[in-house]
Amino acid sequence: ATTGVVAASVISMGLISLPIMLRYGYDRRVASGVIAASGTLAQIIPPSLVLIIMADQLGKSVGDLYKGAFVPGFVLTGLYVGFILLVSFIRPTWVPALPKEARTIREDNGNSGLPSLGLLALLSAACAVAFAYSRPETTPTDELIVVSMCIGVGIAFALSVLNKVTGLKLLSKMAERVTFVLIPPLALIFLVLGTIFLGIATPTEGGAMGAVGALIMAVARQRLSLKLLRQAMDSTMKLSTFVVFILIGSTVFSLSFQGVDGPKWVEHLLTSLPGGQLGFLIVVNILVFVLAFFLDFFELSFIIVPLIGPVAEKLGIDLVWFGVLLAVNMQTSFMHPPFGFALFYLRSVAPHDDYKDRLTGQSIPKVTTSQIYWGSVPFVLIQIIMVALIIAFPNLMSGGLAKKKRSTSTTFKSNSNRLPKPSRTTI
Repeated sequence: ATTGVVAASVISMGLISLPIMLRYGYDRRVASGVIAASGTLAQIIPPSLVLIIMADQLGKSVGDLYKGAFVPGFVLTGLYVGFILLVSFIRPTWVPALPKEARTIREDNGNSGLPSLGLLALLSAACAVAFAYSRPETTPTDELIVVSMCIGVGIAFALSVLNKVTGLKLLSKMAERVTFVLIPPLALIFLVLGTIFLGIATPTEGGAMGAVGALIMAVARQRLSLKLLRQAMDSTMKLSTFVVFILIGSTVFSLSFQGVDGPKWVEHLLTSLPGGQLGFLIVVNILVFVLAFFLDFFELSFIIVPLIGPVAEKLGIDLVWFGVLLAVNMQTSFMHPPFGFALFYLRSVAPHDDYKDRLTGQSIPKVTTSQIYWGSVPFVLIQIIMVALIIAFPNLMSGGLAKKKRSTSTTFKSNSNRLPKPSRTTI
């Protein structure tokens, strides 16, 4: 969530997590799938680059799409976690626990310190829930979630600081370590998302605040250097240039397509599909899913979305809801064998040959490309299930939208050919 870029997430986690999982005997397919799939979450959980492009192509507010994707993003994360939990029960040898000698954070008496961490987590969650229930019912859902989470995290951080400064030893070393490691990235997430959801900053300003926060973190950790700053600026310039050139190419295609009345042909074709809104959504999502085998989200956003967006609006489908639905579907483009970019990113950092582990000295077999491909299949299926859930339960997305006042609330209409239309507001 802090990067919004799949390449950065997959490569970083591939370098940090994959060697450890291979060291302790994790199944290579599960390990590869987890890293590739969790890296693609950066494209549905704000601040997402996909949602920014989607908002531009649909002519809607970036803030609205960020709000709409808030709940589906966490539901998708929960589905990933549930799948791994299921695997741990059915195939425990695929995801073994770390051996005792690898658990280096210990108390003076040899305990793990996990009970203290659990109590701290429960206390923080209870404070967050209590704060949420104390707020008025008219408080927007997204604002309520963000502020409540900040309250809970702030209490955990304050207790950890107090414990460390005073030496009371009420918390374990594990609880302190987890708190101090998690707070900086959580604060960075709040700088980007919290300021947007609370109406303090626009999405553009939120991105700027995230960049400033990242610079402050780099300075605090003495990691900021001219080389690193230049690398970040070069990457930003390259990405911006790529997007602009794709936009130019898609604009030329659109003009040519409009010159032969292509949009009218597409509109007549899609509006005449049987099943009304539901039939349109099924066909469009199948089309996007198949095209995602060969195109990434940039091409899909710039070429396909301008053609189907007007048709969706004509059919009475809310474009914010439709944009989030397509974003979840396009997320599979990073995971599709054989051209999924997340799979290529992971392939670039996964060991190509057998190697000797520097810590244990044991020989570690290589990770094959087929193992990476097969590891991604369950998570692609989960993403398809998420698309079906959004279609079946439209309010799943509207739960992340700001609530309107009772006098201006939207009446949800539903019949056999018409899906509920989630309400929409601007920041």
